[in-house]
Amino acid sequence: MRLLNLRPALAAAVLTFVVGACAPALIEQSANRTVPGAYTPASATTTAAADTATTARIRWAAFFADPYLRALIDTALTRNQEMTIARQEIEITRAEVRARKGEYLPFVGLGGRAALDRMSRTTIQGATEDNINIREGQRTPDPLGNLQVAAVASWELDVWRRLRNARQAATNRYLASVEGRNFTVTNLVADLANTYYELLALDAQLALVQQNIGIQTNALQLVRLQKESARVTELAVRRFEAQVQHTTALQYGIQQRIVEVENRVNFLCGRFSQPVARAPNAFATTVPNVVAAGAPAQLLQNRPDIRQAEQNLTAAKLDVRVARAAFYPAFRLDGTVGLGAFRPGLLLTTPESLLFGLGADVLAPLVNRNGLKANYAASTARQTQAVLQYQRAVLNGYLEVTNQLANVANLAGAFEAKTKEVNALTTSVEIAGNLFQSARADYTEVLITQRDALEARFDLIDTRLQQLTAAVNVYRALGGGWQ
Repeated sequence: MRLLNLRPALAAAVLTFVVGACAPALIEQSANRTVPGAYTPASATTTAAADTATTARIRWAAFFADPYLRALIDTALTRNQEMTIARQEIEITRAEVRARKGEYLPFVGLGGRAALDRMSRTTIQGATEDNINIREGQRTPDPLGNLQVAAVASWELDVWRRLRNARQAATNRYLASVEGRNFTVTNLVADLANTYYELLALDAQLALVQQNIGIQTNALQLVRLQKESARVTELAVRRFEAQVQHTTALQYGIQQRIVEVENRVNFLCGRFSQPVARAPNAFATTVPNVVAAGAPAQLLQNRPDIRQAEQNLTAAKLDVRVARAAFYPAFRLDGTVGLGAFRPGLLLTTPESLLFGLGADVLAPLVNRNGLKANYAASTARQTQAVLQYQRAVLNGYLEVTNQLANVANLAGAFEAKTKEVNALTTSVEIAGNLFQSARADYTEVLITQRDALEARFDLIDTRLQQLTAAVNVYRALGGGWQ
């Protein structure tokens, strides 16, 4: 008798062994997480290789000293549409985690059923019911009612951890979406800071052009006076006048660029066109932030895109396990408890109306295994993609930091050289003007010197802007700005 009771369990064990033996071997790949011990020598002038202090740990509110810029960033983090989309992506993945958790827990439902059946008397069931009496002297009601109120439970036993691995994979994708939001914050803060600095640079260029228009207008008036005294010809007057008009045209071009950059700031802040508040002459007092790169290994923890790729890789590995578990038999328990009767008056007559049931199912894939194999192959390929995407994110992060650190060092030298060039040309303008008034220099020398001085000042502003954006880009490349 005991052997007879063990036969179902033995059959299930044999079925599990036979089907499981045909499951593919588990393929798990690991990403290479090794990075160089230090950044390239080009960055040695910015930070020491052995120094583990990194600017990435500084909060953006402390990194940026300009109160107007901090107010813009605060507005953008609240109203920017891309940030709102990223937050909704987090909500989507969070709902997916709840759904996967629900699959792992037992399903319990409460329902009712009302039916009216009349069986054909020419069937076995109908012929049998025709000769069965509910009570002595009474035949079976025809048609026969069926009323039920019952609680139904169903639970898949997660023997192979398929459901738990699927839930954990969904959790990792939720964490990846959080890191994706953080990466969006990093890029938004950096883009807004760079755009704001560009706006300050345009203000400085506009002020420089307006100043030069005044200087060139005074020079034009002086040349006209000299023409009246026959010291210069009409050609000199026309050349000075053309220079004034050329500089005036530059002014309108810069004003248009200011409008566009202001709207770019407004777009990042998620608002319609309005003036962007900023301090007058702020560009002259704005200096690049001092950055500390730290060690390359810190990128794995600081950069949100690398952390996002790591979470996606973990989820992809779990997906492989879920796909492999589909080759094994699925075990399910089903239970029902409630009340049933063929007339409403008998529904509450207990224990006669009490009904219950308990069952167990084992379902193993035998024939249609091509679909399972295809799904497993696709999961393995996605795992390989996740490994490569993680390694690509690490390599990209390291190279971005290296490039920006070298850029900071080279721009410091370029700014120093440009400063000396501007000082030399400023002195040359004064000398050329004095020589022209004493008739010891030609007017073309004055025009050329003024043009070169204006271009040099423009280049100096542009170099300072590049320094500011390079410092912000180092901050972004190191993984700062999302804290």
